[in-house]
Amino acid sequence: MAKKLRWGVLSTANIGVKSVIPALQASSNGEVVAISSRQENRAQEIAQKLGIAQAYGSYEALLESDIDAVYNPLPNSLHKEWTIRALQAGKHVLCEKPLGIDAKECEEMAAAAQESSVLLMEAFMYRFHPRFAKLTELLAQGTIGELMLIRSTFSFKLNREDDIRFQADLGGGALYDVGCYCVNISRTLAGEEPVSVQAYASWANKGVDEVLVGAMRFPNGVIAQIDCGLALDRREFVEVVGSEGRLELQNAFTSKHEEALIIEKRQGQEDKTHRVPSADPYEEMAEHFAACILEGKPLRYPVSEAAANIRTIEALLRSARRNSPSASS
Repeated sequence: MAKKLRWGVLSTANIGVKSVIPALQASSNGEVVAISSRQENRAQEIAQKLGIAQAYGSYEALLESDIDAVYNPLPNSLHKEWTIRALQAGKHVLCEKPLGIDAKECEEMAAAAQESSVLLMEAFMYRFHPRFAKLTELLAQGTIGELMLIRSTFSFKLNREDDIRFQADLGGGALYDVGCYCVNISRTLAGEEPVSVQAYASWANKGVDEVLVGAMRFPNGVIAQIDCGLALDRREFVEVVGSEGRLELQNAFTSKHEEALIIEKRQGQEDKTHRVPSADPYEEMAEHFAACILEGKPLRYPVSEAAANIRTIEALLRSARRNSPSASS
């Protein structure tokens, strides 16, 4: 295989065009050589804009091309089909989160990767920012004592009613779109899977959750609270509370160009600021995935983790539907 991983991109989705493709291009061990769209003129437009050599008018053509890996930012409902097709074509796949709309889909994709002897990873980029490593280091050192509570928030306001994130059949909804980050960081920091969950939601006209509040209890006694929304002001916050203090993170999931901070707070004491240099988590993620392919390094987060995350998401949605009688599903 070439020294640099040759990437192909499925679709011209905004997340790819604005964030991921530039990160793949900036990575030291990867290059974007092809992009595809069901509208060939759109693929050509983006290819020209971003300096990508080849544009295809179908996803099938991309998978038949001379690429090593695929980045899949398609709508959630299409993740399974096109990820499996890419895997079966012998391509490694980095797929947007959530990997599938349920645990069964995630397990089927993981099995397809194993059968084809290629790698598959869910694109939770925040975990690759050096601030996340610093956060876990502080917790491991007992900086705030025994971990007791995790609070996380991720919301923004969608202004277009026809946005795919308001469409249930495409895997839309606040929990799937941004709440999945809150679930993921809660599970990761707790180090266990929750034993019970509760949730409440407000539902959009098309039956998806536009605001959801949930709680998780873990076997080790840690409790996590989350809230997420597609109809609220932009909010992005994580608070990790221990028996001796707490750690706060603003721009917790999308911190990129600015210096990243962790604020340590203790009752009756001055705040302490832990400073982490700016970094692009998408680029860090891309370089890790490429290194695993090119150098045989192990994935930091195995694909089995995606199924575990979506099981918690499914449980929260079931609870929200029981507790919120206005739900249309």
